[in-house]
Amino acid sequence: MAEYHLTSPLSEEDVRKLKIGDTVYLSGNAFTCRSRLQRYIFDEGNTLPFDTSDRNILIHNGPIVIKENGSWRLVSFMPTSSIRFEKWGEKSVKEWGLRMIVGKTTMGEQTAQAMKEMGCVHVSPRSVSPNLWIDSITVEDVYLFDELGSIEAAWFFKINELGPFIVDIDSEGNNYFDRLDESIAESKKNALEQLGIGEEFKFTKLY
Repeated sequence: MAEYHLTSPLSEEDVRKLKIGDTVYLSGNAFTCRSRLQRYIFDEGNTLPFDTSDRNILIHNGPIVIKENGSWRLVSFMPTSSIRFEKWGEKSVKEWGLRMIVGKTTMGEQTAQAMKEMGCVHVSPRSVSPNLWIDSITVEDVYLFDELGSIEAAWFFKINELGPFIVDIDSEGNNYFDRLDESIAESKKNALEQLGIGEEFKFTKLY
């Protein structure tokens, strides 16, 4: 497993070399997205009011940002669970030209297939450290603030060595968490066999 320090906008070559389990740190341009933005664009037929070619890293995140002395200040930042946005994952990758999605956990089969086709990966935080990352992020701009509200708006970030993240879906469609589930299931089976506990075993229900 390798470690990479990448700068957005990412090239297809940048992401094709990444494998599940690799560690990445990110610099350059990125933008945030949650469900309301994707519904606004893909379900309600509105046009994305900015170009993603120079910031093809999407972060599933609803940051807490306040305005002080005419400037935006980031108060708290932590990627949110990406599987919640699987409905729009394929469209996001293809129509927005994404090379990387940053979010907790993973995404589904349709998004993974689009990533394989287009050259894109999904990465997850290696830690829960919302306030430790603030110094790595500068808020540059915001779009659709009035339409969607602060949490759901599209925030433009300039990031500097943001990470570490683990590659959990690579551009070949491999899924780190699927493999982890398989490993856990095998370990559980072996543990039950060693303890002499049958497969019919059920955990105790308190209620």
